[in-house]
Amino acid sequence: MDAAEFRRRGREMVDYVADYLENIEERPVSSDVEPGYLRSLIPTEAPLEPDNYDDIIKDVERVIMPGITHWNSPYFYAYFPASTSYPAMLADMLCGGLGCIGFTWAASPACTELETVMLDWLGKMLKLPDYFITGTHGRGGGVIQGSASEATLMALLAARCKTLRRIRAANSELSEGEIRSKLVAYTSEQAHSSVERASLIGDVTIRMVPTDSTYAVRGSMLKKMLEEDKAAGLIPFYFCATLGTTASCAFDNITELGPICNKENVWMHIDAAYAGSAFICPEFRPLLNGIEFADSFNFSPHKWLLVNFDCSTMWVKKREDIIGAFNVDPLYLKHENQERFRSLKMWFVFRSYGIQGLQAYIRKQVALAKEFESLVRADKRFEICAEVVMGLVCFRLKGSNDLNQLLLKRITNSREIHLVPCQLSGIFVLRFAICAPSTDSRHIQHAWRHITQLSCELLQENH
Repeated sequence: MDAAEFRRRGREMVDYVADYLENIEERPVSSDVEPGYLRSLIPTEAPLEPDNYDDIIKDVERVIMPGITHWNSPYFYAYFPASTSYPAMLADMLCGGLGCIGFTWAASPACTELETVMLDWLGKMLKLPDYFITGTHGRGGGVIQGSASEATLMALLAARCKTLRRIRAANSELSEGEIRSKLVAYTSEQAHSSVERASLIGDVTIRMVPTDSTYAVRGSMLKKMLEEDKAAGLIPFYFCATLGTTASCAFDNITELGPICNKENVWMHIDAAYAGSAFICPEFRPLLNGIEFADSFNFSPHKWLLVNFDCSTMWVKKREDIIGAFNVDPLYLKHENQERFRSLKMWFVFRSYGIQGLQAYIRKQVALAKEFESLVRADKRFEICAEVVMGLVCFRLKGSNDLNQLLLKRITNSREIHLVPCQLSGIFVLRFAICAPSTDSRHIQHAWRHITQLSCELLQENH
C-alpha cells in the first residue's frame, strides 16, 4: 500500500467507523456465536501472496462483526464504560502514524513532555494537592499506565521496596527474605481482583478488609486488622482503597483510612478506575476528600472521560518512591518499555470538549442512571440493592437468586440489551451501567420495558 492508496483507504475507514457508530443500535448488542466460531471462517495458515484489500474489508463484516460485543451500543449496560470519541480516534490515528516510543526524553521529547503536562492539566481538573502536580515545587507527579491494574501493581511494588529499605536501615541484620515473609497488604473485600493479583506478583500476603452496610471500608475495621497483625509480628505496608467499586460503585472512607495509614507507615493507594472521571464535577469532588493522605492515586480516563483505551492515569506524592523501586527517569517517572504517544488522546479530547463539555457528559450519564433507578423504584416487584451515586444501578427482582439468574439468562439470550451480575452480601444482583456516549432517555425506557416484559413472563411461569 503506497501513500496514495493509504489516503483513499483511510477515508474509507473513517466512513466505515462513522457509519458503524451512527448505526450501532441497529446491531444486536451481543453476539450469538459459539466458542471457536472464527476458526472455520478463515484459512488455517497466513496467505503466501498478498490478499486483496477489498476482500480484507469484506471479511470484517463476515468474520469479525458476528463475534463482536458492541460496547458502544446504547443498549450495552455491562461492566463499566469503555470510552470512545471522534477526537480520541483521530489522535490514535496520528499516534500510529508517528510511531514514536518515548522510553527516554531524547527518544521523543514531545511524547515525554506532553504526558507530564496532560497529567498536570487533569490533576488540576480534579483539584489534586499541588504535591501531585509535576509543574509545581512539589515532589510528586503523574504518568500514564495501560490500566488501573498496572497502577495498583506499581504502587504495591514501590511500597514493598520503600518498606524493605526502611526496615533494613533500622535492622541491618534482617535479610530481605525475612522481611518480605512478614509483609502484609490490605484491600476491601469489594476491591477488584487485580489487587489480589498484584499481591501474588509482588509475593506478599494480602488480607481482605470487611465492609460496612454500604460496602465501604471504614477506618475502625482496618485499624483493628493492623493491630492484630502487628501483634502477631507481621508488617503492614500497603492498603489499596477503592473509590467506586466494580460491583456496586461503593466508596471507601479515605478521610478515616488515610490518617491511619500515614500513622502506621502503610502506603495508601487509591484506585478510582471508573469513578475518578466524575471528580472533575464539583458536586462529586467531595468523594475524593482525603486524597491528601494518599501516596498514590489512579483512575482511567479510558473508562469515562472519552479517551480511548489504553489510558490510565497515575499520580504519586513522592517521585523518589517510584524512582527507587524502578530506577526510572526522575524527571518524567518513565519506566523501561514505556508505551506509545498516549497523551495525544488526552490533548485532543480535553481541547475538543473543554472541561465544561466533559462535565456535561458525566452529568448526563449520571442523570440517565437516576432515571433508570426511578423506574425500578416505581415497580414494587423490584428492589435497589446499593446507593446510586454515579452511572451504575444495582437492582433485582424481589425473590430468590435462582429467579434473578434466570431473568439475566433471558435478558442475555434476547440480545436486545446486555447486563452482567454481581454478588452483594451473598445476593445475586443485576448491574445496569450507563456506558455508551450515545445512550439517551429513549434507550433507558426501552431497556426497562424489555426487562419488565421478560420479568412478567418469568413470574407468570413461576406461579
